[in-house]
Amino acid sequence: MPVLGAVEHLVGLQAQSPGDPYYGLAARLDGFDPEELSTLIASRAAVRIPVMRSTIHLVSARDCHGLRALCRPVLEQSFRGNHGKRLAGADLARVAGLASRLVAERPYTFHHLGQALAEEWPEYAPQDLAMAARALLPLVQVPPRGLWGRSGPAAHTTADHWLGGPPGPAPGPDPGAVLLRYLAAFGPASVKDMQKWCGLTGLRTVVDGLRPGLRTFRDEHGTELLDLPDGPLPDPGTDAPVRFLPEFDNISLSHADRARIVDPGHLRRVRRVNRAAPTVLLDGFIRAVWRLDKGPGTTTLVVEPFEKIRRSDRAPLEEEALRVLAMAAPGDGHDVLVRPAGD
Repeated sequence: MPVLGAVEHLVGLQAQSPGDPYYGLAARLDGFDPEELSTLIASRAAVRIPVMRSTIHLVSARDCHGLRALCRPVLEQSFRGNHGKRLAGADLARVAGLASRLVAERPYTFHHLGQALAEEWPEYAPQDLAMAARALLPLVQVPPRGLWGRSGPAAHTTADHWLGGPPGPAPGPDPGAVLLRYLAAFGPASVKDMQKWCGLTGLRTVVDGLRPGLRTFRDEHGTELLDLPDGPLPDPGTDAPVRFLPEFDNISLSHADRARIVDPGHLRRVRRVNRAAPTVLLDGFIRAVWRLDKGPGTTTLVVEPFEKIRRSDRAPLEEEALRVLAMAAPGDGHDVLVRPAGD
């Protein structure tokens, strides 16, 4: 699958950590070249924008306007529950209008945008004003942020300015079409799973409209799961390959029941304060975390398993680790260190 096709198939990749989409695609595509994705971002064929769950995702330019419109209620709800309370009485339409004009002149970080808006509304905190702009405007992060091997400040302009507005009147978002794409990437799934993935609520009515064209199952707890009629169902005995996932990956975040991919007792090993640890899939289940330790001339991929690794998994684990290292540190020597379980 082409890189941009994979981005669209997954309905975007979570990307608040700039390197995450690269590792997420490397886990899915044979022969993935990170420079290809970097070129797509630099050429504006792919963009970084807050959409599902009000978090930054890497999406295609074709999907940008529609997904942002669909997820606007999620961003606005997140804003109202925090910063919005401190902006009571502010004319938010005027705030959004001035912010839109400012970021059209040049990209702004939220810090500098908030300061600029506070010159007009000094009675409010700059951070709250900047978050109002984030909720009300389709703000994309511009390169060099998110480029492979490079970085830059998280500076923003509007999607309309960066990509051009949608041709002609923008059609309203079709949540049913987006949910079918979600199922193609992440099904079988429950309605709660779908809501967890995008952050929207009240999707049961939408799903009921799709139901005649879907297959239904029950999981071991009796929960209804839905899927596309031609969705693959591998034999339960099929081996799943070892994969190294980034710290935020929708395969582990896009379901209400995370026990389907990780033992709840191990979640504390994955979660961090406002962060998460990159994870390792062994036979399709999160059974370890990993990190890169860079030394003089050598980069070591360190695996910290939650439990003893099966002997049959050791060779494919090290082979996949070396593949990740070849992408992450092409000019270094490479080493793989698997710590004893429980360390």
